[in-house]
Amino acid sequence: MFGRQLVSILRRSKLQNCLSNGSSSSSSRVFNQRPRFFSSGGSSGAQRNALYGFRSLIKDFHKPWLRNMSTTASVTMKNKEGLKLLVTAGPRAQKMVGIWLFGSAAWVFSMVVLGGLTRLTRSGLSMTDWKFTGTLPPLSDEEWLAEFEKYKQSPEYKRINKGMSVEDFKFIYWMEYAHRMWGRALGIMFALPFSYFLRKGYITLRLGLRLSALFSLGAGQGLIGWWMVKSGLEEPKSEYAQPRVSPYRLTAHLTSAFVIYCGLLWTALSVVMPEPPAESLAWVRGAAKVKRLALPISILVGITAVSGAFVAGNDAGRAYNTFPMMGDNWIPNDVFSMEPFIRNFFENTSTVQLDHRILAIATLMSIGGLWWSTRKLDLHPAVRLLIGNTIGMAALQVTLGISTLISYVPVSLGTAHQAGALTLLSLVVLLNHTTRRPSMSLLKSLPPVTRTP
Repeated sequence: MFGRQLVSILRRSKLQNCLSNGSSSSSSRVFNQRPRFFSSGGSSGAQRNALYGFRSLIKDFHKPWLRNMSTTASVTMKNKEGLKLLVTAGPRAQKMVGIWLFGSAAWVFSMVVLGGLTRLTRSGLSMTDWKFTGTLPPLSDEEWLAEFEKYKQSPEYKRINKGMSVEDFKFIYWMEYAHRMWGRALGIMFALPFSYFLRKGYITLRLGLRLSALFSLGAGQGLIGWWMVKSGLEEPKSEYAQPRVSPYRLTAHLTSAFVIYCGLLWTALSVVMPEPPAESLAWVRGAAKVKRLALPISILVGITAVSGAFVAGNDAGRAYNTFPMMGDNWIPNDVFSMEPFIRNFFENTSTVQLDHRILAIATLMSIGGLWWSTRKLDLHPAVRLLIGNTIGMAALQVTLGISTLISYVPVSLGTAHQAGALTLLSLVVLLNHTTRRPSMSLLKSLPPVTRTP
């Protein structure tokens, strides 16, 4: 029922946007203010104006950038052959939707960091039940004692935290409670503006379906999270094993969060920057060459991040706390000790950590290769800056990983390493978005080479 109503609203929104684009006097005023943008001799000036917002994004990632970015769509809205805007209700609507989507992406980023902090402080198994709508925390001493008694029945208390005080329990409880409620608050913060923008007709059918899919994934995150926690509340098979969540379920939970974040970030960029930065065909050709290299590197970055989730799920960071060797060997003797063979890559502590080391170094070398192979290409300054930032972040992330390992995974470094993974993902998403192919109308208006002032 909800799906049919959503599609109906989106279709009406699309019809209203088409009518408003054809007859709105305010839109014509926007375009008539700068008629030289669409003249044959002013295409270079138009591109420079359209790119001003992107330059602001790179140089100053705070207050002015959304205002400047919103001019990009208003400049290209009238001449949009081959370009499908996600928000067609004007620059103001574009700005509002862009702020909301970037805010949602930032919220998901904070959720991932808070989740890592919850895991590293061993707080994730402190709440032994779950309700979709959430509950109030304990407010009296009696309620705290009741929650503590529930926790005492868990394998984690019996095998790791036996003798814990109520005050220590309150800390890990509040950590897990904050993580859960922060996620529910994100759902509300996303759903209310989404409903408002649908009613106002700001969101096109294509954008509405994409955001509905992301919202569904977000709603499912609560279920995946509880499915993960539930695995840690079961008695381990071995009496010597420490209770912990399933590495497969933890990886599913974290990977889903990465997908939601990257989807929101890509969509927000597409709203505020419907055209990539391009002032000449030479720069477009250079960006296409970068794109061919950036896409497989982005996949490698994603695989490395997922392998990090298996390291976390197997608590593999607390083994072999030396680098570059793993203990006294380059390759541990037990890397293929499990049967069936495939289990080693997901459950064997030695193999999981070795995989992550190899993937991390391969990622750094690949990004370094991208920088080296593109250093002589004719590229837009923003693209070149992004490549430099990406290799810098990759080097920092590897440094954080090594420091976390040899320091036996302190909470501060472990949290920073998880945040670094998402930051590196953000940069490769931005690089891929910036090097995508322009619309046909923009390509036709570009000069062969960049005009010097």
